[in-house]
Amino acid sequence: MKEFNEYVKSIDTYIMFRIKQEAARLAPQLEAKGRAPIALAMGAPVASPPKYVYDTLIESLNIPQIHTYSSPKGESWLLDEIAKRMKKRFGVELDAQKEIFSLIGSKEGLANFVRALINPTTDEKAKEIILVPDPGYASYSQMIKTCGGLSYGYKLNKENNYMPDMNSVWQEMKLSGYDETKVKALIINYPSNPLGAMCTKDYLKHIVDFCREKQIWIISDAAYCDMYFDEIDKPHSVLEIEGAKDVAVEFFSFSKPYSMTGFRLGWICGNADAVGAFGRLKSTIDTGIFKVIQKAGAEILNSRDGEDYIKNANTGFKRKQMIIINGFRELGWNIKNEDIPKATFYIWLPIPPRYKTSEEFTNDLLTKSGIVVVPGNGFGNNGEGYFRLSAVADDKQLQEVIDRMKKDGFYF
Repeated sequence: MKEFNEYVKSIDTYIMFRIKQEAARLAPQLEAKGRAPIALAMGAPVASPPKYVYDTLIESLNIPQIHTYSSPKGESWLLDEIAKRMKKRFGVELDAQKEIFSLIGSKEGLANFVRALINPTTDEKAKEIILVPDPGYASYSQMIKTCGGLSYGYKLNKENNYMPDMNSVWQEMKLSGYDETKVKALIINYPSNPLGAMCTKDYLKHIVDFCREKQIWIISDAAYCDMYFDEIDKPHSVLEIEGAKDVAVEFFSFSKPYSMTGFRLGWICGNADAVGAFGRLKSTIDTGIFKVIQKAGAEILNSRDGEDYIKNANTGFKRKQMIIINGFRELGWNIKNEDIPKATFYIWLPIPPRYKTSEEFTNDLLTKSGIVVVPGNGFGNNGEGYFRLSAVADDKQLQEVIDRMKKDGFYF
């Protein structure tokens, strides 16, 4: 049989699926010793979505012709609600028909936008480049690789306050031998996966000014923009910045704020030409999202039920965060108050010094205690020496994590 293409052969199974498979493989022996796996790897809320979502799903099934094809763009009533949400949440004005497009989840949207942007080639010297955060969402670099491009990781760390100067990044990239003329885009992700780090509005202005000067696209992954713990730290949209629509598109998801992970619903918005090019690609790939799911999304987006749900969920995530933070402090981790994330359900911590690598620590934690977390190097080279924990389990399980680590000798 003929082989698959070079891009597919060069990638690994997504790290979260590999970890999940390994936890499942070890589950019988872990259960036998009272250490049934506790899943803190996947960045996915486990609570049920708002009841209003389910009610809308059921009611929508009776709408005439609701079962028929939609379109990749999305139904007009969904796009209108998205425009209304962007105005209410960020003060951003969008043309619902030209500057918004529905997604089968933001992950699919990001992958297809990269596909629309990169000219594929197996010639290493000819490959186009997208700048990605390091550490950052593990799929970014894989998406770029499968499209025949290169990813260049820019470092996020405490020293640069997780907001690196892009002019310095550009110079470092050139000194590393990369061709600046091949750069097509910059991916930003605030609040950050895996760090939970935020950025200021001034920093977003820096990003916009930089990308306008370099004539490259901004790809803003805003999946976690509604997961924050204090109104004074409310995350911003890059589209709030003057001139952003010249160079930026932004991706949003229903998965995180409404626990609608399996629904696969999101949107891209921003520069009309970019959204249009993306849409032409999408029209050849899929024929839209089941209209019942779109209806549920449209109804929850600007509802009181939706606002209350997000507020209550964030209160719960903050409580879960502090169960973990206080527990790890008891285990010897020196976690300063200023280092506690102000957004997301992610907690990013250093591995104990007796371990040589992130994977050595996370594998030990799994095989001895049944605690499933992610090694930091899965998010980029700059993540080595750290691990990511998703505080999404119920409170009792989170306390069980701390108790097991104490019993099994996992002190810093």
